Amino acid sequence: MVLRRSNIITLLIILTLLLFVSHKVWGRPSGLKLPKHFKIDLYAIVPGARSMALGPNGILYVGTKDIGRVYAVQDKDADHYAEDVTILYEDLKTPNGVAYKNNTLYIAEISRILRAENIDNLITKPPQLTPLTQTFPDKEHHGWKFIRFGPDEQLYIPVGAPCNVCNPGKDFASIFKINPKGSASKELVAKGIRNTVGFDFEPSSRQLWFTENGRDNLGDDIPPEELNTVTKKEEHFGYPFCHAGEIKDPEFGSLGECKDSTAPQQKIPAHVAALGMRFYTGTMFPKEYRNQIFIAEHGSWNRKEPQGYRVSLVRVRNSKATKYEIFAEGWLSKEKVVGRPVDIEVLDDGSLLVSDDQAGAVYRISYKK
Repeated sequence: MVLRRSNIITLLIILTLLLFVSHKVWGRPSGLKLPKHFKIDLYAIVPGARSMALGPNGILYVGTKDIGRVYAVQDKDADHYAEDVTILYEDLKTPNGVAYKNNTLYIAEISRILRAENIDNLITKPPQLTPLTQTFPDKEHHGWKFIRFGPDEQLYIPVGAPCNVCNPGKDFASIFKINPKGSASKELVAKGIRNTVGFDFEPSSRQLWFTENGRDNLGDDIPPEELNTVTKKEEHFGYPFCHAGEIKDPEFGSLGECKDSTAPQQKIPAHVAALGMRFYTGTMFPKEYRNQIFIAEHGSWNRKEPQGYRVSLVRVRNSKATKYEIFAEGWLSKEKVVGRPVDIEVLDDGSLLVSDDQAGAVYRISYKK
């Protein structure tokens, strides 16, 4: 049988449409549970998707951890599915963290921060990366970073403890901030933090809130993970001598007293791996969700009964956490893991994005009554 050119073109169009529909429908996560009137859909297919940063015109920048890539994701036809996924950079060393400011993309490797200027205009031909003058330890254990600009225009960068539990020294277990266009100096923001891979600034108080992963090997339920608030310069949050404000470490408890460290705003179930968090600043969701905290729980790896693998919600009132609850769940079904949420981002239309590095996807949560 001989196919005419017109028939071949028609066949290609049909195949393209089928592929598009399969992404939109078959790629839609099944079995996920959300509150009434909320819906979750596939937003983009992004292998290894981790931290996210939103630029202008809806361009979403996405970092990865193990595959060394950074992507630009675009929904050019405004149908809530980002069909344009571009690999901006690859062969990087654990480029987990991404941040955006003034047409410049910042990428966090383990020991340095890279800068790509004029990025919005050069998506199809990305500019060369240049390292900032500030450097960080090259230890890979808890070395991957989440980065974010604060209301003071400074770039906030954590350095995790290079161990499960140890006395790590002044260069680790802390959050620093830098001037990305300034000297090589780093300013200490807070310390005694085992590892944080997600933080945000409260819209009203402008205070820094962050999730913290607790130590392992003390049991399935000890210690709780933490949601913390920085209220003073160089505040200490207890690691390694105290966990969750009240649990003295059996190995390093002699290094300090729990009363000398800051207790968490909210305790989070142990080992859920609370990572990315965002204050919800959109207007699509009902009023009771505005300025509340959404947290991506990546899920436990060494608990007898797995837990996490969900998106949780922390209610906040007058700059105080008042309640922890589950918002979206189902990535863990009958102990089968179908996805691992990593980060949260709020789109300009008020919908909520959730990255998932296991499924290689970014999901969009929307609300319509």
